[in-house]
Amino acid sequence: MGKSKLGTKFLFGSVMMSLFSLATAGAESVSPLGIFQNHADIGTVLHTGSAQYDAVRDTYTLTASGENIWFISDAFHFAWKQVSGDVALSAGIAFPRPGGNPHRKAVLMIRQSLDAGSVYADVALHGVGLTSLQYRDAPGAVTHEIEASLSAPHSLRIEKRGDYVYLFMAASNGQPLKTSGASIKIPIHGSFYVGIGLCAHDKDAVETAVFSRVELTLPAPVTTSPVLYSTLETVTIASTDRRVVYVSPHHFEAPNWTQDGAYFYFNSDGRILRLPVAGGTPEIIDTGTNIHCNNDHGLSPDQKWLAISDQSQADHLSTIYIVPFGGGTPRRVTVNAPSYWHGWSPDGKTLAFTGQRNGNFDIYTIPAAGGEETRLTTAKGLDDGPEYSPDGKYIYFNSERTGKMQIWRMLADGSNQEQITSDEFNNWFPHISPDGKWMVFLSYGPEVTGHPANKEVQIRLMALSDGKISVLAKLFGGQGTINVPSWSPDSTKVAFVSYQLLPAEEAGTK
Repeated sequence: MGKSKLGTKFLFGSVMMSLFSLATAGAESVSPLGIFQNHADIGTVLHTGSAQYDAVRDTYTLTASGENIWFISDAFHFAWKQVSGDVALSAGIAFPRPGGNPHRKAVLMIRQSLDAGSVYADVALHGVGLTSLQYRDAPGAVTHEIEASLSAPHSLRIEKRGDYVYLFMAASNGQPLKTSGASIKIPIHGSFYVGIGLCAHDKDAVETAVFSRVELTLPAPVTTSPVLYSTLETVTIASTDRRVVYVSPHHFEAPNWTQDGAYFYFNSDGRILRLPVAGGTPEIIDTGTNIHCNNDHGLSPDQKWLAISDQSQADHLSTIYIVPFGGGTPRRVTVNAPSYWHGWSPDGKTLAFTGQRNGNFDIYTIPAAGGEETRLTTAKGLDDGPEYSPDGKYIYFNSERTGKMQIWRMLADGSNQEQITSDEFNNWFPHISPDGKWMVFLSYGPEVTGHPANKEVQIRLMALSDGKISVLAKLFGGQGTINVPSWSPDSTKVAFVSYQLLPAEEAGTK
């Protein structure tokens, strides 16, 4: 694909991006700098930075001091163009000098203002090759990041589409830029700045980075048949920083984290797959003739068995089976259907599930060895998502009995049912951390009915000691994001699935 640059011409077919004159106090006046309008140090730096454009090589070289692009305030050198609307900036980035701080950062950035604490999103390449989508979603707020699974990519692109920003990468020369799976909704409106930046990550040092193949374009138009990408991510509850583990142009859902911390289990196209936590290629788990598994599955506490909810029966109604952890012949547990597994008791002897009986969805338990089911809830409206607390005392679940979907809990025998959340959101799928200190759940806006896919949702965290709730992640998702238990065994992280709808051109399918 030929280059399309912002310079003397900024036309994309019949579309022209709005440009704005720059009048920033203290900004250094420079001659034309390739596709960019100006450059300057942002924040407090000890050594003045510089920007040079080599028209023959078509490269940009930045030198910069600056302590960091992080926390609540930034210090770096920035070359920019002021624009509005949707935009995509791509480049290859290299650090020509060896050594330096391993966390020095060269970035492709979209920034609301030139203030040091501005709202921004950037694609950051660190000196050690780590690549991430960094963002500050409010002025002066703490910066967070989504770490990509690929280190030291050959090419990078940051792309703004409406309120969402995406990270694209190419592993090597000749490969197309593809989504990394990292995306974030961030409020950047009106006119803003897009450009390249550099910080030394050491206030006393000066660093250099070279940007090549720099292109500033409009994103490909959204088509009537976008490609759905699924991304398995983890989020650390202490920092709320995220990491992409696996991304695929196929629909998958509902990660379980194994008790030994080594693997994720998730469902895709009716099968259960296993993926190393470090990433790689998923492998299919043998579930015999049960090959229409849905997103209600999970591992026994002793990591010997896998519970699946499968719809391969003649009536196509979900039925619960147990399969050996590594795969094998399924054993049917529930006689009545539909039944959707959601939790194991801590001793591994009992399963908690949602069952539809006579038109009503309620919470049931059944011995893992098979036998009679026991109904625990009888309230009108949907009860769903039952999961045991680690001590086996409680079963947490979500219920719409008060008119809005909220989190409830009851004693394991079904008695003493009490409401845990009461707010404007519709809250689904409570999951209790292995240490018993935290509850994570999925929140839809008040206007959303049910738990549909492809919605703006939040993963929220409650401290069970005092009931305080915080936001772990905001994402595009919903159905399939965290339907089942997904805590890491050390209670420090949660696994989930986010989704992206991208034009076929950018998904690499055309």
